[in-house]
Amino acid sequence: MKNAIVLLASLLVLELAGCVVAPPARRVAVVEVDVRPPPLRVVVAPAPRRGYVWAAGYWRWDGRRYDWIDGRWVRERRGWAWAPAHWEEHRGRWRFEPGHWMRN
Repeated sequence: MKNAIVLLASLLVLELAGCVVAPPARRVAVVEVDVRPPPLRVVVAPAPRRGYVWAAGYWRWDGRRYDWIDGRWVRERRGWAWAPAHWEEHRGRWRFEPGHWMRN
C-alpha cells in the first residue's frame, strides 16, 4: 500500500511539473478507503485555454483525512481524452481513480 501511495504521489508531481505521463498499461495498486469522500467543491472552471485541457479538482486521501487538490491545466494530447480523477463506491468501500488520458 505504501508503494502505491509513493507511485501516485510521484506521478502527480511529474504531471504538475509539466511532464507527460502516459497511463500505465496495468494498475499496480488501488487506493481504497472506508471513509466516504466529501462532496466535490463547486468551482467555476476558467475560460478555455488553447492547447490545454482543464483537469478539475478532487479529494485526495492522505491516510488520515481528505485534502482538496485544486484543478489545473494539462497539456492537450491529440487523439486522447482526459478522464478526470474521481472516487467510486465499490463493495462498501471508496476506490480512487486518478485522472488519466484515454485514447479516443
